[in-house]
Amino acid sequence: MPLDPVAYQPYDDPDDFIREVTDRIWVQRDISYITDNYEPDSIVHGGLGTVVGRDGVIEGSLMRIAQVPQHIGQAEDVVWEARGDDAFLSSHLVFSADTHIVNGVQVPIRKRTIANCLYRRGRMVEEWVVRDDLADCLQLGLDPAEVARGLRFRGYEGSMTKPAPADVLTAGDSGPRPDDHRPECEMVLEFIEEVWNSRRLHKVTDFMPRDLFLHTIGDRTVLRPDGYQRDLLSEDAPFPDARFEVRDIQTNHAERYAGLRIAVLWVMKGSYRGVPEFGPLTGQPVDLLGVSQFLVQGGRITREIRVFDQIALRAQINSHESSFTDTNIY
Repeated sequence: MPLDPVAYQPYDDPDDFIREVTDRIWVQRDISYITDNYEPDSIVHGGLGTVVGRDGVIEGSLMRIAQVPQHIGQAEDVVWEARGDDAFLSSHLVFSADTHIVNGVQVPIRKRTIANCLYRRGRMVEEWVVRDDLADCLQLGLDPAEVARGLRFRGYEGSMTKPAPADVLTAGDSGPRPDDHRPECEMVLEFIEEVWNSRRLHKVTDFMPRDLFLHTIGDRTVLRPDGYQRDLLSEDAPFPDARFEVRDIQTNHAERYAGLRIAVLWVMKGSYRGVPEFGPLTGQPVDLLGVSQFLVQGGRITREIRVFDQIALRAQINSHESSFTDTNIY
């Protein structure tokens, strides 16, 4: 079923819609446009938890824009897919190269953000947004642990508190989806289950070529299967029981973005009882929200762009005051 233009009017298509709306709010600084663009009861899930209601979105956007008033976010990719005939889900990858003034010195900051947005009849209904705030800290010379201590994890609400969808190829958190590019989607889901969850790291080469790229948090680029394996090990080490739940998936094929991309919304669930990378171990459970955009070429994953908020993860860990000791870890 074709997508009704009411889903993205007055723009040409959902890609154009997302890029123009984002620029209007964040570059032209028309913060009041959020009132027209978001439903009053819209829901936004981020690294620090869930915000319910449009007013919270307006306040949060105002504060972020004020912190970096010269901010320019460039659309690096828009992976959109229909949700019925009057709605779409977009996975908007934004690259920013801003300049902060620190003690009179200009400091360039490079980072990525991914916003998964569910729009129905041109109005925002629900959003899942992740930011690489670790990149800010590292490039500004700030202590990530100290920055995290100034943040509060508010917890999740709504869809994020429900069990993961049984079959995301049929319907994810955003609702029923078209059955597009099933073989490639099944391959990506198998990759996540085999390599990420089952820890069969040697199988990276079954799904990825030698010259793979992983762009990840801290504005880092990881090369080749060996680098990918080491990065995944370091991500899991503080959470040895970590499991990645897929909450949603969408696909889009466009030559301007190098072909077929598959965006996956995931939540890493684990307990902080492994390597004490983020301070004293608590043993408490954490829910890490993340988005990965996979580029699939010739039936293989040639690139992944992975974004999650490690600073918010630290804040979530800090919200648990209990201590934990396990002498069998090492």
